[in-house]
Amino acid sequence: MTTQIGDELDQGEIFDLLSNHRRRYAIHYCKRENEPVELGDLAEHVAAWELDKEIQELTSAERKRVYTSLQQTHLPTLEKADMVRFDNRTIELTDQATDLEVYLDVVPSDSIPWGTYYLGLAAVATVVMAGLWLEWVPTETVSELGWATLVVALFAVSAVVHVAQNQQLRLGEMERPP
Repeated sequence: MTTQIGDELDQGEIFDLLSNHRRRYAIHYCKRENEPVELGDLAEHVAAWELDKEIQELTSAERKRVYTSLQQTHLPTLEKADMVRFDNRTIELTDQATDLEVYLDVVPSDSIPWGTYYLGLAAVATVVMAGLWLEWVPTETVSELGWATLVVALFAVSAVVHVAQNQQLRLGEMERPP
């Protein structure tokens, strides 16, 4: 089954759009500003993020390289996909761009994917519950209901942390793009 946004782009096309970091950075900056942005400002921020520099440290060649790439390649691609409106100087996100987060599962470099985490947590829960059934887990100090409550609490706390992290790592929510 093909997922469509606005009856125009399928899931593969969305992933292709988001596969380029300059396009992701452009969307991030526009979302963060929440108003139309100038191409020069966008190019400066994208170049700074790309090169891990402060804007003031960028050379004119670094700015120009990103500016030209955005103007000639990436913004027209995003405009063709109806993600932005671009008039050669000003960029504005369309309503289509608000639906893109569902396609990004940002995993920080010092973390594991949430799916893997929950699989491990489910394995621990299975061992605890099997231990209770087979009477391997002591119930003198902690009752069976206490163990079950602990397992549910672990899942609940994990889910709260997961939701909070996902909110923080959304495009446009942080200073630097994820």
